[in-house]
Amino acid sequence: MSEKVYIIDVESGNLQSLANAIKYIGSYEVVFIRDREDFEKHNDQITKLFFPGVGNFGHFVHELSARGLNTHIKSYIDSGREIMGICVGLQSFMNSSEESPNVPGLGLLDFELTKFDNHDSLYQSKGLVKAVPHIGWNRNEKIFDGPRELSSTEALYNTNTEDSYYFVHSYAAILSNDNVRAKIEKAKKEGWSFAIAKYGSEEFIACASYKNLFATQFHPEKSGEAGLSIIKAFLDGERHSSRSQSLTANSSGLTRRIIACLDVRSNDAGDLVVTKGDQYDVREKSDDGANEVRNLGKPVELATKYYRQGADEVTFLNITSFRESPIKDLPMLEVLRKAAEKIFVPLTVGGGIKDLVDPVSGELYPAVTVADLYFRSGADKVSIGSDAVRIAEEYYASNKSKSGKSAIEAISARFGVQAVVISVDPKRKYLNDPSQTNMAVIEISDPEKYGPNGEKFCYYQVTSQGGRKTHELGALELCQACEALGAGEILLNSIDHDGTNQGFNFELLKQVKGAVSIPVIASSGAGVPLHFKDVFELDCGVDAALGAGMFHRGDYDIASVKDYLRENSDINVR
Repeated sequence: MSEKVYIIDVESGNLQSLANAIKYIGSYEVVFIRDREDFEKHNDQITKLFFPGVGNFGHFVHELSARGLNTHIKSYIDSGREIMGICVGLQSFMNSSEESPNVPGLGLLDFELTKFDNHDSLYQSKGLVKAVPHIGWNRNEKIFDGPRELSSTEALYNTNTEDSYYFVHSYAAILSNDNVRAKIEKAKKEGWSFAIAKYGSEEFIACASYKNLFATQFHPEKSGEAGLSIIKAFLDGERHSSRSQSLTANSSGLTRRIIACLDVRSNDAGDLVVTKGDQYDVREKSDDGANEVRNLGKPVELATKYYRQGADEVTFLNITSFRESPIKDLPMLEVLRKAAEKIFVPLTVGGGIKDLVDPVSGELYPAVTVADLYFRSGADKVSIGSDAVRIAEEYYASNKSKSGKSAIEAISARFGVQAVVISVDPKRKYLNDPSQTNMAVIEISDPEKYGPNGEKFCYYQVTSQGGRKTHELGALELCQACEALGAGEILLNSIDHDGTNQGFNFELLKQVKGAVSIPVIASSGAGVPLHFKDVFELDCGVDAALGAGMFHRGDYDIASVKDYLRENSDINVR
């Protein structure tokens, strides 16, 4: 009979990936605990309990209380049985969070959570703003087992200073002053173990352990093989482990992410395929006039291949939204379910994340419910495109007032800002004079890049519906509105560069990155590894870069791009 492993589920983010990771590791049966009745039903059988959470601290803690779980969790810990917290699961063990003032945590760790500083001195010295949330792969600077610092050949539950782990959070237990550091030292003397990571100049708790309690700020279920080994060590009860050999040390700090993007749609035969075209036209041009949808492969198979090549994230963009499908039978839900069984890095899905009416039942599904379906199928983030344009237009029309009801606000309030990505599809519009628009204008300094009629100015005009509809809204203004409403990341495409294989649109990236404080992913135009080097060395400081066609065609694989960056730059990659 399979051993049972239990997961606390308060409907806060993607827990399917954690369940998949546990099943992938061994013959375990996963049981979800959703309320007091569930806990009491299984209490006598629980010996391994996972306590994961994603999103808003206050929402998470409130749900624990509302479901009658907080006292049971404390009693479970007091009983000496094993528990592993993940992300907000770790945070809830602390006293409180700046994110949700006056909402007390469980108080097992004497720390308060604060927000990372956008104006970090380390970034300011380079003329940059540090992006918050902290999203990406990072390493631990040091690990303490009680008062003793572990050597490079030791590990705590296989957590070490050699591997990178996936973080996604805005708040942390930051070692910002002597008082916090004194608390760390006091806790270490009491037997607590800690892993300390660094984002910019700010150190923070990445991992904490005490007797039967173990918790990580990062997501081991999304940290590839390194993360799976941590979950396995917890399940096996291996608190201390020794590396078989000393690994080659990598530079510490946040890595630059290489993201594989798959445009998914139904072809003319009704099959789901990965496709890619020029200027958003995905049909093959044939002499017989058939012009069928370009088929580059099956989405789950391609995504799994990219994961094995070392992709830091995988993004599925559902470019037709499958508008006629019943909500619970959306084809992308099954794609995510199957992908999440094999892929243990973050998955993002875009397309159709908005208020929807089921064509069969006629039932209205709010955007936050649609997002929840994707999260429960294996997605970690949802990407909002066309609906984000409408939301931004309403935001400006209402004199920048927030209703709290838009898809961006509702999803980020429940699942956290890191769960919401805005996909922006702009196209350059040339102007003779800045007075021709109310949008932020770029003055073109290179005469060779003037407009077709000698125009010396431009702005990037937003489009929607796959580039088919234009709006009187600039990319910069769209991104600023979405950040204000609660988006946590920007996927910045460029119709002018899409399919060109000539490199990313530096002009657009500089403008947007210089005006927002959340992470920006460079997209559109990558054709060779050099293009990734160029965009990461660009002084605007983009956080990640996305490739599609060059990977789908087999011109290059992700591993070769990372090898090129290691050999030809100081860029830190996983």
